[in-house]
Amino acid sequence: MSGIAVCADVGSTYTKVAVVDLDSGTLVATAAHPTTVRTDVLDGLDAAVAAAGGTGHPLYVCSSAGGGLRLAVVGYERLVTARAGQQVGLTAGARVVHVAAGRLDGPGMAALRAARPDVLLLVGGTDGGDAETLLHNASRLAGGRLRVPVVVAGNADARAAAKAILADSGIPVSTADNVLPRIGVLNPGPARAGIRQVFLRHVIGGKRLSRGTRFASLVRGATPDAVLTGVELLADQTGTDLVVLDIGGATTDVYSVLTPAGEQATVAGTLWRSRTVEGDLGVRWSATGVVEAALGERLLDPAAAAPLTAAAQRRAADPDLLPGDEAERQVDARLAELAATVALRRHGRQRDLRDVRLVIGSGGVLRHGRRPGLRARAGRAAGPGVPRRGARAAPFPATERTGDLAIMCLRKTRQSDTPTDRSAVRVAVDSLRGRARTVVESYFGSGAFFASSL
Repeated sequence: MSGIAVCADVGSTYTKVAVVDLDSGTLVATAAHPTTVRTDVLDGLDAAVAAAGGTGHPLYVCSSAGGGLRLAVVGYERLVTARAGQQVGLTAGARVVHVAAGRLDGPGMAALRAARPDVLLLVGGTDGGDAETLLHNASRLAGGRLRVPVVVAGNADARAAAKAILADSGIPVSTADNVLPRIGVLNPGPARAGIRQVFLRHVIGGKRLSRGTRFASLVRGATPDAVLTGVELLADQTGTDLVVLDIGGATTDVYSVLTPAGEQATVAGTLWRSRTVEGDLGVRWSATGVVEAALGERLLDPAAAAPLTAAAQRRAADPDLLPGDEAERQVDARLAELAATVALRRHGRQRDLRDVRLVIGSGGVLRHGRRPGLRARAGRAAGPGVPRRGARAAPFPATERTGDLAIMCLRKTRQSDTPTDRSAVRVAVDSLRGRARTVVESYFGSGAFFASSL
């Protein structure tokens, strides 16, 4: 067949593959295989591709295996420049593990090393503004023992000098346009692209997920970066403020696209298309973190948490575990419900989600979970997680499937749940399915395909 692409998402727990006809935008086949992180991730990838009948066709891969991309941000001051850099990191598919503001000193460098970042984003100062802090921090990094790639995206007047300081000490360094060129103006795109390139050049190979260079050559980006691009496309095509909740084995990610109004549009350090990563919330690797977080949020009675804690410990010890009976499936569903609730609450505390009209659920536990019970649990999770004025989150009875993503349409509305409302959401989802070419060209360029879990 001509015009066929094989798209793969190599996750921490499972490797998912979708074979797509690029000419028609139709899904030809799908397959999944446990991610083989203990041997070579290519073993699981090749097995999934073969199971989907995609051997021999162009292969496009994104990955979050090995814990994904760990990013540290060093900026001028926390409330503006450092916060802007942190938001850029989140949209670039990175898990922000440390934020430092101001001039780095000895304790600051120690804290930075303790965070074990894969990449460092160095920002600071508006164009033509303060340059001393950026150059000071570049010098401290050059003289420190932290030898990780650096992306410099600060004051344009000092950027070249900061790059030279780092390069002279042997640190891999690249530059991007200032993330905050002027007060009130956030410019995330160039820094996001720079972090993506560093991830591809330095991080994938450094994770030692595969013995050779083939896997690194196949990966086009970090999975969260790819998913956010798809979420942005969906929001653009539907004209709807939305939230996407992705429950994984190691993390639970929440993506939101909002439309700023009035003075909100000029708030410095704010991205209206954003993502939060909850590294302690997952239904396998991080299952114990779900129980601990739920206790902290008072979602669980401590006296009743012991059985769930034991079940979570089994999953964390054996991430390949599959539920063998209804009791085990109920445990997975309960962990997913709690992870969703906590993740949405945390995300909602950072961003005003009262105008969100659509919530989309993604992840294996939702895709393979039994319905309608799991949909009802997801609906309950979305309720307290999304701040609202007299609104409710209502699960739709229909589940549409687009590649690896099982789209659970949960509409947040102030009116009753009507057939017209349900049809509108189904049309919106169908419109995304029919726009494969648009997705392809917006992310990978002509002739490629958007490879992610969306």
